[in-house]
Amino acid sequence: MLSYIQGILTEKNPTFAVIDCGGVGFLLSISVNTYTMLPELNKNCKLYTHLTIKSEATTPVGLVMYGFGTEEERSLFLELISVSGVGSNTARLILSSLTTSETISAICNGDVFTFRKVKGIGEKTAQRIIIDLKDKISKVPHSKEFFLPQNNTLRNEALSALIMLGFNRNSAEKVIEKVIKNEGVNISLEEMVKQALKLL
Repeated sequence: MLSYIQGILTEKNPTFAVIDCGGVGFLLSISVNTYTMLPELNKNCKLYTHLTIKSEATTPVGLVMYGFGTEEERSLFLELISVSGVGSNTARLILSSLTTSETISAICNGDVFTFRKVKGIGEKTAQRIIIDLKDKISKVPHSKEFFLPQNNTLRNEALSALIMLGFNRNSAEKVIEKVIKNEGVNISLEEMVKQALKLL
């Protein structure tokens, strides 16, 4: 129905954002990850959307619009809610507790433990998510880019080095992401590995 909403961000908190678009304020439920991507108030903002119909009496009109900072996050949200037993709120909780790349990594690697760290996700639900989505996850747009962000060669070399040193791939990926976030992509391979080793 609506692909995205672009306008002025008038209100935000970790669970929702309000975007003024042509004098109409759209209330969008968001994940914590999307919240971290939002600009300052009264700045231009674009969020990709998904409209759901709720049956709960507490939800006005029964409609809830979800907003996502990236198309990748929205696609992953849609995949998650396709799993039996995973509703919109649970999917949003997963995407608030884990980054998109962590979620994709957990699915691809069959990592039940990562999903169980999310409040309300038990072992059966975690296994169902992995079984249902492992083959589908390739449909998420550019999902491979989450494993190969900026400066792919450097990141791959650092990841290979850490795996060769005996570290778990999952843990190594997370740590490299932190190093890139803190230091930027202009860091040398040697320095990236050193920084990662301090965090592992």
